[in-house]
Amino acid sequence: MSILFSSEQKGATKRGVNPLQRFVYFWINNLRQIVTSLGEIWRTPVASVMTILVMGLSLTLPATLHIIVKNVQSINVEWDSASEISLFLNEGLSEQQIASAIRRISAYDEVDELRYISKNDAIEEFKTLSGFGQALSYLESNPLPASFVITPTARFRQAESAKNLLLKLQKEREVDFGKLDIDWLTRLNAIVNMLQESVITVAILLLVSVVLIIGNTIRLSIISRREEIEVMKLVGATEAFIQRPFVYTGLWYGLMGGFIAFIVVNFVVWWMQSALVEISGLYVNDFEIEGLSFAEFGWLMAIASFLGFSGAFWSVHRHIKEIEPNID
Repeated sequence: MSILFSSEQKGATKRGVNPLQRFVYFWINNLRQIVTSLGEIWRTPVASVMTILVMGLSLTLPATLHIIVKNVQSINVEWDSASEISLFLNEGLSEQQIASAIRRISAYDEVDELRYISKNDAIEEFKTLSGFGQALSYLESNPLPASFVITPTARFRQAESAKNLLLKLQKEREVDFGKLDIDWLTRLNAIVNMLQESVITVAILLLVSVVLIIGNTIRLSIISRREEIEVMKLVGATEAFIQRPFVYTGLWYGLMGGFIAFIVVNFVVWWMQSALVEISGLYVNDFEIEGLSFAEFGWLMAIASFLGFSGAFWSVHRHIKEIEPNID
């Protein structure tokens, strides 16, 4: 029927169909071929389901790695925002000297908040946190110094900026030494960067494999319909008309594979969330794993569709041109 429709469309064009009618005919014809290509998938359910599942699972791995990197970065930001600098004060400072230091350091543009911990407060806090309260009560004197706990402004909470601020604060005459435990944060940033590079590498390899899988599936479909293609070429069907159903089939594979990947990724997020409830409570309060956002879902479907289209387009241009009817 599609061949007859194509011949009818050509005849109508020769009789002088206006541009608007040609535009409408073109999209009606494309809509028919889109529906036809979906029917081709339905007629080979086992092979089609296998192709869709392989494509969906291939897209699941880079999407899952992307979610892992995104959530690690969000944890990194939360820990960055909680970073603090501890300044331990010299012994023998008077209350007036400490008050002067508080006013001077609080006036820094880099300092968001300053909290003073006296020697007595420090020993009481240490007793509570360490669990050695009874043993510490036997000490003749308080060995802990008074200190300032500095919370930098948002601009100076990154690793390098916080280190520079620490060096500046240590020059204050009341400060004995400072402490900024940020080496672990630097290592975490390095791990996140490595994960990002890994995601890109794995994604490229898997996306290329998806294109090859779709291309091979379309190639087998072309081979199975070789006789039909030869007949279509004999009656004058254009290359574009013959190729479009196969390209649309690849597009359907991409859309369905992308949706399968979305379902699997959501299941992985749900499973990871339930598995990390106890662990997250030890480090970050009320931490929830972020899944794919609506925009990321759109990107996933767009990439899957593009891969299906690309694999099919590459396959039909390579193999359909090789099929020529035997007119001997």
